Amino acid sequence: MLTAQAQNTPADTTAQPIQRVEITGSNIRRAQAETASPVQTVNRADIEKSGKTTVAELLQTLAVDNQGSVPTTFGSGFASGASGISLRGLGAASTLVLLNGRRIAPYGLADDGQKVFADLNIIPAEAVERVEILKDGASAIYGSDAIAGVVNVILRKDYVGTTVRLSQGLSNESDGGDTRLAVTHGVGDLETDRYNFLFSAEYGKKREVWNRDRAGRGAVGRADLREFGFSAQEGLGGTGAIVNAGAAGSSIIGNVQRPGGGYYSRDSLDAANGFTRTFPGAACANLTNHPQGAPGTGCLIDATQQYNQIQPRQETLNLFGRATFQLNNDWQAYVELNGYHSDTDSSTTPSGVSASVGYPGGPVNNAGVSLGATHPDNPYFGSAARVRYLAWDVGPRTSAIETNFVRAVAGLKGTAAGWDIDSALLFSQSKTNRSQNGYLQRDVAFALLNPTAANVAAAQAGSAAYAGLPAGSYWRIGENAGLNSPAIYAALSPTITNDATTNIAMADVKASREFGQLPGGAMGLAVGAEFRHDETELAPTSGTERGNIIGLGYSAYEGQRNSAAVYAEFLAPVHSTLELSAALRYDHFNDVGNSYTPKAGFKWTPARSFALRGTFARGFRAPGPAENGRGGLAAFSTADDPARCALGVEAACSSGQVAVITSPNPDLAPEKSKSFSLGAVWDPLPRTSISLDAWQIERKNEINQETTEAAIAAGNVVRDPGSAVPGVAGDPGQIVAVLTNYINSASTKVNGVDLDARTTFQLGNAGSLTADIKWTHMFKFERTDQEGNTVDFAGTHGNCDVTNCIGTPDDRINLGLTWDRGPLRLSGVVNHRGKFDNTENKQAEECAFHFSAAAGGGDAPTGCKISSFTTLDLTAKYRFTNKAELFATIQNVFDKEPPLDPLTYGAAGYNPLDYSGALGRYFQVGVRYTF
Repeated sequence: MLTAQAQNTPADTTAQPIQRVEITGSNIRRAQAETASPVQTVNRADIEKSGKTTVAELLQTLAVDNQGSVPTTFGSGFASGASGISLRGLGAASTLVLLNGRRIAPYGLADDGQKVFADLNIIPAEAVERVEILKDGASAIYGSDAIAGVVNVILRKDYVGTTVRLSQGLSNESDGGDTRLAVTHGVGDLETDRYNFLFSAEYGKKREVWNRDRAGRGAVGRADLREFGFSAQEGLGGTGAIVNAGAAGSSIIGNVQRPGGGYYSRDSLDAANGFTRTFPGAACANLTNHPQGAPGTGCLIDATQQYNQIQPRQETLNLFGRATFQLNNDWQAYVELNGYHSDTDSSTTPSGVSASVGYPGGPVNNAGVSLGATHPDNPYFGSAARVRYLAWDVGPRTSAIETNFVRAVAGLKGTAAGWDIDSALLFSQSKTNRSQNGYLQRDVAFALLNPTAANVAAAQAGSAAYAGLPAGSYWRIGENAGLNSPAIYAALSPTITNDATTNIAMADVKASREFGQLPGGAMGLAVGAEFRHDETELAPTSGTERGNIIGLGYSAYEGQRNSAAVYAEFLAPVHSTLELSAALRYDHFNDVGNSYTPKAGFKWTPARSFALRGTFARGFRAPGPAENGRGGLAAFSTADDPARCALGVEAACSSGQVAVITSPNPDLAPEKSKSFSLGAVWDPLPRTSISLDAWQIERKNEINQETTEAAIAAGNVVRDPGSAVPGVAGDPGQIVAVLTNYINSASTKVNGVDLDARTTFQLGNAGSLTADIKWTHMFKFERTDQEGNTVDFAGTHGNCDVTNCIGTPDDRINLGLTWDRGPLRLSGVVNHRGKFDNTENKQAEECAFHFSAAAGGGDAPTGCKISSFTTLDLTAKYRFTNKAELFATIQNVFDKEPPLDPLTYGAAGYNPLDYSGALGRYFQVGVRYTF
């Protein structure tokens, strides 16, 4: 509300001071909540009515979150185990997350191996007082990485009493259990006792949900989408399919290439296969009952459905403590301590034997992996034969991630000589350990499949476990896997690990005061300074530093930085209806130099119930340690192959997986931005508020990997000539690796409009009804490359070079309705994600995917659209007494299934944005008791 509502109470003869508060986005304390900058506040009531059990889940359903957010459910991603928010779709690294107005150490595993971000999971939900989201640039106030805005999570500060909250969730399929237990205790009144101690402990345990347990739920969790009109030609016909004479998937029986060309399954009875040995026990039906029949044959399974998860298992413990001491009437001392521990277990498909990888020394082409001439399972006995085998006998690839987070703040705040002063020391650390199983050692796998002298020598030099095996050992595959000894598997797939650590040490001081007088009131001034030391180190997963883990890319980085900043902010109420504000910040970084970032704003209130507001700001983001430090990245992305497609190789015309090897660049310049906002706030009726804000952010010198498309066009690729299709003249073979660098490569312009409206109806004895809507519409998400080519991602599936390839929907809406009557509260929340084109950008002439030729070869899905997705969540709360309440939630009430999405790599068959549709209807019930 723009102004305080008039109170119908007798006048007090004693003048009461106006309570001033600090609003996110400004260091000047003020009496009015509305500033020149648009700020969205999510209070405890909003959190409760959402039915979400964690702050991360809630924030990722908000309309302001878009492309580039990091879901906890992406268990196989670079940043698995964490969750991040991406305001305006500009990426989690450009969204600054604060806890009580100060920084937290970022998660140790960078998103996409590049972008360092804050893990939202460290926030104890029960201790949250409110969340304030500043929706315009804020580098002038908070510094680097606030280009897209700020999420400030404000925890309780002076709670007195004891509250216990217990809840249990379960899906409609009786899985995915979510157990939560929280205890909050506070003692001491600052006014009477001169102290307050607050402690909160929150335990959570989420059980895993397997893709296979959603069989029949549309395309959810499926890689075999033949019944939807796809085939092996699009890579969507099941695991193990033979695509063409030069390409085959990894099969549980093994697909082998006939010397001279052509792939056959080891159980083939075709006389044309030229087998010198046959294997009657290798019949596909002996190992699976999955439906067969695909172009090119092959033994098919749906490994993604069988082994992958919709949701990983995660167990967490959140601790928060705060002690406040009222030293005298003017000064307080405070200490805050945060602790967080999590264990996350995820699973994905068994490893193939032929996936190429990269490392700083270059790409490792594993496409030539073969069964040796004397391997007992080789149907071309006497000649080495390329093999494509899915190591089902080794088991799924699993990841166990342990994270420990600490944060300590000690500070003083008070008043002196008319100044409000707050100063503190902060230390925060995040440590992550990841253990992985089921991954194959390249040197051992090659030696056990094809024991040539060179392969055996390499394996003996690299693996003591292999050196201890009996001479002439083989890894038996398919139907003969039961003949393998435990020692074979111990050498083939040992546990591999890596560690990551991030640290922040900071000292800051800020002060604000009123001075002078203008027609609109007293002027405000805030000044401040901070000194910060950041350290980040991610060790490479053991074996990836030499490209020895099949199918697992290299990711490692190390960097540290010292920075210092001074800033000032000025507020001038030049008239009773006009308020002007300005801020300027100077930052110095020991590795990338200096930066000046200004911000200016106005708020004009021509009437008590109406105001216009606007801001202009410049921002910057210094390169992260993965971008300009020491290390490198070898990851996977999707891309088509125009050269082979033009030659008529159908499989190359659709996006396929490629390895991308990227090197850091110490000469990177910081990203810089300009942001604008212009809006209005209107209170047309009592208990009614409407705000409408247009916004635009332009970011230049963007730090990105060179796009895979540009690198492919420039010929910076490694190909496998052995995969060339016989009969296709000039076929160079499929791309196995793309070579790129981090560069200041592009600029982005993103703009849109936010609508935020709320109204309350008084229904007399029937209680009250509150309705609210938050709607973000994105007009443009334009990216311009170095050559001046511009593409627009708004309303499309691009940009697939960022997290999950989830797309950039141009409409996201949150609609809520709450009825309060006495002890009962009923709430409904509708979350809507708008439809978007299944194209890589608006300028793309082709749909990103097509149905198989047998199904007509048309755009996939039909119309080349990813359908919109809307769910309804219901929450009820009943207060039996002032101390006891019961609450319950049904999420996705109508059990909506998510629409088909064949392009994203963050989930199988559906978009990660539609996670609630994949999970299905979900129930939660709980109690809260206050002592």
